[in-house]
Amino acid sequence: MEKGRIIKAISGFYYVDTGTKVIACKARGVFRKQEITPLTGDFVTIEDQTVMEILPRKNQFLRPPAANLDQVLFVVASAEPEPNFFILDQLIAVCEKKEIEPILAITKNDLKDGASFGSVYQKAGFSVYYIDPDGKEDKAVYDRLKGKVTLLVGNTGVGKSTLLNRLFPSLSLKTGEISEKLGRGRHTTRHVEMFPLPEGGYVADTPGFGTVEIGKYEIIKKEELAFCFREFSPYIEACLFKDCSHRTEKGCQVVKAVEDGQIPKSRHSSYCALYEEAAKIKDWER
Repeated sequence: MEKGRIIKAISGFYYVDTGTKVIACKARGVFRKQEITPLTGDFVTIEDQTVMEILPRKNQFLRPPAANLDQVLFVVASAEPEPNFFILDQLIAVCEKKEIEPILAITKNDLKDGASFGSVYQKAGFSVYYIDPDGKEDKAVYDRLKGKVTLLVGNTGVGKSTLLNRLFPSLSLKTGEISEKLGRGRHTTRHVEMFPLPEGGYVADTPGFGTVEIGKYEIIKKEELAFCFREFSPYIEACLFKDCSHRTEKGCQVVKAVEDGQIPKSRHSSYCALYEEAAKIKDWER
């Protein structure tokens, strides 16, 4: 019996990296009966090309299906396409809930200065990298990825594949194929593939899914939401009301921090919109 990590799951086969080789395996039938699905990123035991056991996960996403992540790198273009900050804030909140570190790479700064919104996330306590054609920040991003398991999230056209190709030339063919699939609009595949990095760790790319799917399938209760906005933390503790929604209440320290410019209005607006959505979710839907 061997141990390893699933680096790709497709068509009923699970490709397990044991550290010395990659073995294509099927899963035990008992998993289906128990309604358990092995995920890319899972640590497993295998025997006779069969996944025998799935070891405990520290986190997981339903869509895209991935487990045991250290961080999510959101690749966001400053223009063409224009960023959607509400969706970005929603996805960051999901990461915070799951204790997965969100980081941002802002591309196309030659078209529009990404610092105009990147500074909002830096102030909130996130690492933000500004990517341009001359590759000034490439090494910083490379160093941030090595030794970690990173999920890349980025819509078509933001320059995700270009960044991957520059950082890891040996992956150019595979990332090129992924980019081509996205360019053709083939959005039916849901498999996630992890690529091993030269200095340890993996980059998990997610071909053919919309970033909104993460937010669609991962529910955050309204009473948990404020704790998923890290810049709220010091003000939540000082808030006068234990059951405060941190939206409009008089005396709310979060609201005061927004008014004083300590919390960006855009982030608070995203929080309020997400709170309203969460308040509509029935208990049985959770």
